[in-house]
Amino acid sequence: GVRIGERRSAHIVGPVPVGELVFALLMVALGVFALIGVFSIHVPVGAQVGPTVFPVFVAILLLGSAVAVLVGILRGQRGVPEGGEDVDQSLPTDWITLVKIAAFLVAHLFLIEPLGWAPAAAILFGGVAWSLGAKRWWVAFSVGIALALVVQVVFGGLLGLSLPWGPALGWLGRMF
Repeated sequence: GVRIGERRSAHIVGPVPVGELVFALLMVALGVFALIGVFSIHVPVGAQVGPTVFPVFVAILLLGSAVAVLVGILRGQRGVPEGGEDVDQSLPTDWITLVKIAAFLVAHLFLIEPLGWAPAAAILFGGVAWSLGAKRWWVAFSVGIALALVVQVVFGGLLGLSLPWGPALGWLGRMF
């Protein structure tokens, strides 16, 4: 058993796993980027508690957690693979699927402005579902369109968040 205050961790002797190290370094970089980005937020003159309080908290928490994971990896702590009934850990990584998903994400970023958020998100949602093995691609894209429209109306229309409507849905944006 584990006594109170005793830490249980997986100590596996061997080379540092590249995947875990890359992930930890990316999280450190994201934490630094988030912390630097906080200083670009406009704070109204005379505000006692400005809009940077929560982002600073999140950035510091992210950066601290990432550094802790990085130090743990470098000290020999390794993640223990979780056994899942639907996961075959003996299979190699499916790089083609990962590249397709990354391509749809990048396409989404470039399509938001010219098409609007909902059409770009529909392409992202449908494309990711197709990449992950959806048998009927038209159903994946249809669900993606429906989901994107609901998110666009709720968050962009009703809550007033800045999600560009785009040329196809500009008429809908004028209703809100």
